[in-house]
Amino acid sequence: MKKSTIASLVSLAFTSPVFAAENINLEDVVVTASRTQQARTDVVGDVTVINREEIERAGAGSITDLLRTQPGVQISTNGGAGTGSSVYLRGTNADHVVVLVDGLRINSATLGTTSFENIPLAQIERIEILRGPASSLYGADAIGGVIQIFTRKAEAGKPLVHAAVGLGSYDTKTAETGISGSVNALKYGINVSSFDTDSFSAKRIRTGKDADDDSYRNLSASAFLELALAQGHTWALQFFESKGHAEFDNNYENFGEQTLQSYAFTSKNQFTDIWHSTFKLGMGVDDSDSHAKPNTNPASSSYNPKGISKFRTEQQQLTWQNDFNLPLGTLTLAYDRLEQDVNGQSNVKTKFKKERNNDSFLAGYVADIGNHALQLSLREDHNTQFGNYTTGGVGYAYRITPEWRVAANYGNAFKAPTFNQLYFPNFGDPGLSPEKSDNIEASLKYTGHQFNVGMTVFENKIRNLIASVGPATSECTFAGFCPVNVGKVEIQGASFDANWNISDSLLLSGNFTVQSPRDDKTDNLVPRRGNRYGAMNLLHTWGDLQWGAEVTGASTRYNDLANQFKMSGYALVNLTANYRMTPEWKLEMRANNVLNKNYVLSTTKSSFSPNGADYNTAGSNLFVGLRYDMKP
Repeated sequence: MKKSTIASLVSLAFTSPVFAAENINLEDVVVTASRTQQARTDVVGDVTVINREEIERAGAGSITDLLRTQPGVQISTNGGAGTGSSVYLRGTNADHVVVLVDGLRINSATLGTTSFENIPLAQIERIEILRGPASSLYGADAIGGVIQIFTRKAEAGKPLVHAAVGLGSYDTKTAETGISGSVNALKYGINVSSFDTDSFSAKRIRTGKDADDDSYRNLSASAFLELALAQGHTWALQFFESKGHAEFDNNYENFGEQTLQSYAFTSKNQFTDIWHSTFKLGMGVDDSDSHAKPNTNPASSSYNPKGISKFRTEQQQLTWQNDFNLPLGTLTLAYDRLEQDVNGQSNVKTKFKKERNNDSFLAGYVADIGNHALQLSLREDHNTQFGNYTTGGVGYAYRITPEWRVAANYGNAFKAPTFNQLYFPNFGDPGLSPEKSDNIEASLKYTGHQFNVGMTVFENKIRNLIASVGPATSECTFAGFCPVNVGKVEIQGASFDANWNISDSLLLSGNFTVQSPRDDKTDNLVPRRGNRYGAMNLLHTWGDLQWGAEVTGASTRYNDLANQFKMSGYALVNLTANYRMTPEWKLEMRANNVLNKNYVLSTTKSSFSPNGADYNTAGSNLFVGLRYDMKP
């Protein structure tokens, strides 16, 4: 492989015409970076926080639209709203990120990915993104990092109601409402949202069945109850459910139905002045049905007279975390158990039901001692399928001055094979081993009163990658497409973020990432990931009116590892505005892709289908909404 050095990547970044920055709230408290509460300025790792204000400015957009404006994040989609979406952190694979909703996994264990397309923004209060390996904190799959989503909750007080409605292009209609408050020692809240759009054809096809619009609708709800038993002792219940119905293109009137669900009981107990315990028992569910053209031939290996494929993942999760506040720092000792059960049926003759369990033990330590900050973590995972695996991480930061801070991190991580790779009939190989990675990174950050800037350089070496390129075996009959551990990828890169409060009413912010995610054998870019991408945002407040302009873009990407099927680079311009009519009522507007750029995030083109159709993306579109938030 040609060795691309970090220095050359940094040089390339500074010669690029794009400059960007990120809006930082220095008062943010994050939990994802260490599984304990930390001030964002004290975190040793590379973390981004997306707050509710930023979410509301996204209008009727998706969570992937919001994520792709963040440092180190690229996305791909298979069409419009509700179609399959992938998120790539720092150039790693889509299944190299752990996604948590209120602390619970809700991903598909068959595919290994989370259905971002069915997590509506209306249900989200905030998002924390931890870039870099995190298996020593969260276990398998966190090679690229962790995205933790927190559903909407409110502080105690009188009942407060919020509601919003919106209309947009493609006959898009949205509505949401909720109430939260408290009665004596009991806090409560419930939120309901709906999303309905005609959208557009998932593929760029002008004739036949696939030329029609592929609509999407979603109905979601979340709720919580929290009871204060005594000072420092609480019990809580949480619930989240999202039901999506999406049409897609496959030369038939195809559609899919999916339910994402999570629920849990949590007990928090301050047993002593130094000992805080958190016990959580919960369940995450991904239940999907795909409706395709029936196969009525009983002799066929894919006989399916109803054309329905069903896949259901249930993940029962138990965590007991104990945090000890020591004279110097915080010690965390935790036990996690994950029980994964999968039922799959792609046709009458292809069914499987499998399960695996994982027990893990974690020790972590964080400390801020004068100008020094330290984070250590060590985790042992015992899995009934692939055996034992130990991961660790170490990070150190030093504050040179009150404004300048340097940090360095090392961590290793692993990804467990998916159930499809292991057990899918006539395809899976139960002997597959976990993918492994080693990552090292360093950062330099400046935090001032009006200007903040940061740079992080990283190198992630991933080995034992699972690729569907193997010969036929006793387990797999798809010669040339059987899963095997063969791949190696080296990802070197640098990300930059900054924000500048030009005045009390004008903010310029954004980010830029330059990276080299290349296959070790061919030196080609890995599919659907580019060398450069970023975003820039200008936000201006003028009395009760706030308006903004956003620019997002990415360089050339390829749909295949051979780098034969090119997806050109792009840059999009979006405009946002909101007007506060009263302290409680707000009018919102968002115009996306105002220059009507024609761009591609993914395609069906491959060596087997060189003339395949590209997946569609939205042209110029407009969304207008009205929001009400009752004040205390």
